[in-house]
Formats: sequence, C-alpha cells, structure tokens
Amino acid sequence: MSANEVCISEVGPRDGLQNCTTIMSTADKVRWISALAKAGLSEIEVGSFVSPKLLPQMADTAEIVASSRELENLEVAVLVPNLKGAQLAIEVGADKITLPLSVSETHSVRNIRRTHEQVIEEARNIADLISSLPAEKRPHFEGSLSTAFGCTLEGMIPDRVILRCAEQLMEAGCDEVGLSDTTGYGDPRSIKRLIRSVRGVVGADAVKGVHLHNTRGLGLANALAALEEGITTFDSSLGGLGGCPTAPGASGNIVTEDLVFMFESMGIKTGISIDALFEARKILAEALPGEELYGFVPNAGLPLGFASDPVAEVTA
Repeated sequence: MSANEVCISEVGPRDGLQNCTTIMSTADKVRWISALAKAGLSEIEVGSFVSPKLLPQMADTAEIVASSRELENLEVAVLVPNLKGAQLAIEVGADKITLPLSVSETHSVRNIRRTHEQVIEEARNIADLISSLPAEKRPHFEGSLSTAFGCTLEGMIPDRVILRCAEQLMEAGCDEVGLSDTTGYGDPRSIKRLIRSVRGVVGADAVKGVHLHNTRGLGLANALAALEEGITTFDSSLGGLGGCPTAPGASGNIVTEDLVFMFESMGIKTGISIDALFEARKILAEALPGEELYGFVPNAGLPLGFASDPVAEVTA
C-alpha cells in the first residue's frame, strides 16, 4: 500500500446491524454487501460468530460469509469471541478473523464472558488452529484492543494494562493488534499517543488499523490523527450505524461516506466511489426503515466538480 493510499474496512454488516433493533433479512444483507463491494470496498466485516440467542441479528453469518466469498476482490472479515467462533469462521472460508480483547476487564466479562487470561488462552488456541491449516487456507488473525481509549464501566484504563494486553495477543500468535475506541472517548492527542505507545512494545508493523467511533463528534479528527501516525486501515460504517450493546452510551461508528470524502478530498486514495456508496445507502434505508442514518456528505451532497469515482478522469 502506497503512502497516499488507505484501506477502508466497512463494519456496518456486523458492528452496525448488531446495534439495530430490526433484524435485516439475509437477502437484504446479500444485496447490501454486494453494493458495498461494487462501490470499491475491499474489506467488509460481514458478521460475527456469536450465539444467535445473544445477537439474533448475526444468526445468518455463515450464509453471509459464503455469499460474500463469491464477490471479486473482497476480503471477507468476521468477528469471533472464542475458538468455537473461529472454527465456524474457518469452515466457511473467512479471510480475516478478529478476536476482541477489551482492555477493560469488566467490559470483557460483560461483552464476551471472558477475563483477560481467558481471552489470551482463546487467542493461543485460535492461533494453533490457524497454524495447523495449509498456508493458503489460513485467515489473517487480528486481536482487537477494545475500550482502549476509555470504558463507560471502568473509566480510563492504565497504559500498563493496555500494553500488556497488546504484548500477550502478539505472543499468543495474532498477526496484528487493532486499537478500538469502543466508547468514543478518544481525541486526536490520545489517538497519537496510544498508537506510538503500543507500537513501542509490539512494533509498527503489528499496529496498522483503528476502529473509531463518532460518539462525541471527534471521529474524523481522530482518523486524521491516526493517518498522521501511519495507520493505513480504518473501520467505518455506512450511515454511521453501530455501537456496542454492552457499553452504555457507546454509539455511532464513523460514517463511511464522510470518511471516504475526507480522504479523497485530501488526495488519499481509497478506491471507493462515493456515488456508489450513496446507492448502497438507499438499500440500507429500504431494509431498515426505522433506523436513523447519519452523515454530512450524504445530506449535503458532493461539491460541484468533485469526482467521486476514483477511476474517473477529470477533463477540462
């Protein structure tokens, strides 16, 4: 990936839908994800392998993964809470699996019913499973440091805890660790500081992605701060859907449409057509008529003369 290029990882089908009261039909999910891929998104987190009793919105994840794998040039990502989830993800051919480790142990127990020690053990078991597979069938394995910038249940988490969790995830066999502002507590200064701190113990190559929320209106500012620190993968959600059901007040992912517009306006390539994102947004609005969608760019429209198609050439 070049210095003026980033990867936008769309997490709406997982992080967005898990926070919605309406359950999107499998057919609508397939149509929506296909439209997102057509818009140029190269990585989409299509679901999570959690108990359907806890999150019925994710009950069809295996079917969605299988369908998404048929789309060209798409890395199909999923979230897994444990070894069983990873086994299911591998069986259906997910390209990337993410295991969340909340640095707030209170949140970790509430979210996936695991202490730090238990999550690290799950990470070791998942890494062992992946290493037993043929090289061409091994999914990319990310450990996500959730609530890294603060927790609505515990408040600010000491750096020593965050850094220890990062080190243990990498030692357990993760390919990388992601930093997640689950509760929207982060600000540009704290984003920069924590990226540097975590890279200081696990290396720059092990910290490439961030998952930011716009809970307090700092989502894009935080993304820009992360970009300035060399982060190349940014999670976002179409229409800003999302939040964490087990973290009170944790609302709103960064709006994909706004994030893409910011980067493209700066000359940072995303490979994504904003006009095509608008079409995907229509599918989402039709499928979830009761859910509020967010975004400044979708409401204001594109500036006159702005080329939203990354492959289009502007002629005089």
